[in-house]
Amino acid sequence: MSVHNPLNIYSGKDSLQKYFDPDFAPLLPLVEIPDEFNPFREDGVRIYAKMMTMLPANNVKALPALDLLAQCVKPEKTKTVVEYSSGSTIISMSMIARVVHGISDCRAYLSNKTGDTKLKLMQFFGLDITLFPGPSQPEPYDSRGGIQVARRMALEDETVCNPNQYEHDANWGAHYKWTGPQILKQLPDLSVMCAGVGTSGTMTGIGTYLGEKRPSVVRVGVFTAVGDRVPGPRPYSLMEPVKFPWRAAIDAMEEVGSTDSFGISMKLSRAGIICGPSSGFNLKGLCQFLSKRKEAGTLRDLASPNGDINCVFICCDLPYQYLNDYFDKLDSTWFPQIHNRHLTEVDLYNNYEEVGEREPSAVIPDFYELSPATADPLTLALPLSLRNGHAVLDLRTEAEFAVSHLPQATNIPLDSLTPGSPSPFSDSDLFAAQWREMEALFGGGSLDTASDLAKDLSKKKRVLIVCHGGDTARVASTILRSKGANAECMKGGMEAVGRGFCVLVKEQKGALCNGKSAAMGVKEIIQPEETMV
Repeated sequence: MSVHNPLNIYSGKDSLQKYFDPDFAPLLPLVEIPDEFNPFREDGVRIYAKMMTMLPANNVKALPALDLLAQCVKPEKTKTVVEYSSGSTIISMSMIARVVHGISDCRAYLSNKTGDTKLKLMQFFGLDITLFPGPSQPEPYDSRGGIQVARRMALEDETVCNPNQYEHDANWGAHYKWTGPQILKQLPDLSVMCAGVGTSGTMTGIGTYLGEKRPSVVRVGVFTAVGDRVPGPRPYSLMEPVKFPWRAAIDAMEEVGSTDSFGISMKLSRAGIICGPSSGFNLKGLCQFLSKRKEAGTLRDLASPNGDINCVFICCDLPYQYLNDYFDKLDSTWFPQIHNRHLTEVDLYNNYEEVGEREPSAVIPDFYELSPATADPLTLALPLSLRNGHAVLDLRTEAEFAVSHLPQATNIPLDSLTPGSPSPFSDSDLFAAQWREMEALFGGGSLDTASDLAKDLSKKKRVLIVCHGGDTARVASTILRSKGANAECMKGGMEAVGRGFCVLVKEQKGALCNGKSAAMGVKEIIQPEETMV
């Protein structure tokens, strides 16, 4: 345990190598959990989480991975690392192999029952993955399983390294070398240490060290309840083939199920100790052990000279790769409600920034041409025409369209858009209804499934979508853009369009728009159907 780096800074060409070196880094945190998670606080029990998640690879397997590769990689010869691993070990190996040994070809063998989230995580870290059928936790010496396939691969090819966490003593030796000494240095008056048992490396290493250096410490090993499954640990019935000296490293055993494991870890995470299911598994096992001692009247026998019963459980994983499992294992009462969940099925095209919202005074001159020589200065009945290759689509009701509209606009009224409708952004149900109607109108899904209308509009240079207040047109523009149309909308919609026409007249006729005419409303400027030129 080093004091070489008290400021926790890693620099130089070998910065990453030093970052992954536990002899260079400060001690990992030991954090006392809040009283709400410690039902024995009034009995003098203090419970600490050993935050193995603070290792560079964010999981407890990083230390065995470091030591396994140090002992197994042959410099200048090893080109490939292959390991049967459910995730954490081989992910740690992939990082350490690159950083410390310059090996980028890391291959993961694992069960075909591994969840999709974890598979994607392994791909994220650049692992070549091979899935195997059969038990999700195969016996280490079963010739049909991936553990022995990886072993044979290394025996047959000297460029391949198979560290084999299930057989190599460096697995538990890493925790004997680093984790056990750290815990005892941080908490000399330790009473109880608790860890889950899977490959048994963590429990064997820490337990063996404590058994030698502090025999008074009670070492609690936690196994998965029969018929249940928690990522990492195993049921006691599957431990027989494991050859590490785990039995000698355990004084008491507990069994814990998945619901407690996932539930407790989620509560710990919400309280600020971010951890995954096998961490909650360890805390639950510790609490079960303490409860039995209290019932038997022997809890106080564990007290240190100062009266405290200091306990440590291993916080060994993070929750993120198991998020789907949390929702499978725990019912809805564990999770806060999502309001407006129906919006997850609509508004699927995130191109609002491309659409933008432009003022009518900027949009209308882009879409219309004006012939000022024939304009009537008294009535402002202007001969406007759409520019070549442009289109205007009006989504308002037929009645609104008949009263006033932009010249040469096409009216396609929406059933979900009525006079006086609020902005769809203020009513989630209205938004969902309008989006679904417009998605059906323009052809749902993608450009390949666009409707004939959308395909025609996609051939236009520019398409202007209008509605009463502008917001429905804004949404419509995002849908049309997803179908290939160059669609845009006006800020404020037809309510604001009168100002745009006044500016247009000012720019092209100068003195034409003044006095009375400048104050004229939309009805005077945007002509009804029968009086439009």
